[in-house]
Amino acid sequence: MQVQKPNGEFVLVDVPVPEPGAGQVRIKVEACGICHSDAFIKFGAFPGLQFPRVPGHELAGVVDAVGEGVTAFAAGDRVGVGWHGGHCFQCDQCRHGDFINCGNGKICGVSYDGGYQEYMVAPWEAVARIPDGLSAIEAGPLLCAGITTFNALRNAGARPGDTVAVSGIGGLGHLGVQYANRMGFRTIALSRGGAKRKLASELGAHDYIDTTNGAAEALQAIGGADVILATAPNAKVIAELAGGLSQRGKLLIVAAAGDNLEVAPMNLLSGKTIAGWPSGSSVDSEDTMKFSALTGVKPHVETFALEQANEGFAKMMENHVRFRAVLTMA
Repeated sequence: MQVQKPNGEFVLVDVPVPEPGAGQVRIKVEACGICHSDAFIKFGAFPGLQFPRVPGHELAGVVDAVGEGVTAFAAGDRVGVGWHGGHCFQCDQCRHGDFINCGNGKICGVSYDGGYQEYMVAPWEAVARIPDGLSAIEAGPLLCAGITTFNALRNAGARPGDTVAVSGIGGLGHLGVQYANRMGFRTIALSRGGAKRKLASELGAHDYIDTTNGAAEALQAIGGADVILATAPNAKVIAELAGGLSQRGKLLIVAAAGDNLEVAPMNLLSGKTIAGWPSGSSVDSEDTMKFSALTGVKPHVETFALEQANEGFAKMMENHVRFRAVLTMA
């Protein structure tokens, strides 16, 4: 399913099965999540994007062939590829092991064709192994929404027993609540209204806060949050969350809100911090999936056939999917 021009529909096209070049792996795709970031491709909003382009950075499948020089993977391996689509190994960031921030990094579905297709090729360093405890449909969303929330929380500096609040119980947040619970944090779910209270409890939240009248005051009433994971892309809501932090708490942003964030500097002088987190590399994806399989974390998904990419994308953009849309190639 190919986007042929900015603002164009996804078009079903027949193309030759790609041959893996040196350092590449060919994957027979079994499932691919539809992510909100795919809008950058569909609407031509990503700098330097070339058309036609096949989106998709939550793909899971089986290695079909490997190119020259690839020894880490072999035909038959269950693998996936996320947002991080490869790195150069040579820039300063790579030399420090910070592959996700590679100065020459690639993005799957942006730099090259992604997972909205039956076969695709990717650099070997972008490929992550899928454990036996996860199906392809379950693994796909973990390669973006999963790794983003899991990796952010495990690097947040919180310790078991600390209070972690997850703001927004959607595509990212419903996984964030599960991870926070499994990591041993006192897990607080934040959402507007009471409609998601029962779901939040089922996901593992110890407490639920209806943010209709403000989240900061409610969080302070229970001692403040050591970490707040902001998953809803609303800059105003994110800024208000800073008031709910403990004296040295951290507001950790994984939501791609487009507006500026306004926070009074006085509120940060006790040692509070505000930071973002950018998903992770392929080994982080493997850690995410292994932890998920071990502890029973699974995305809530709605599946669509590959040919239904337009329908699935529209439902995702309208927030009518609970909570991750996944294309299947069966």
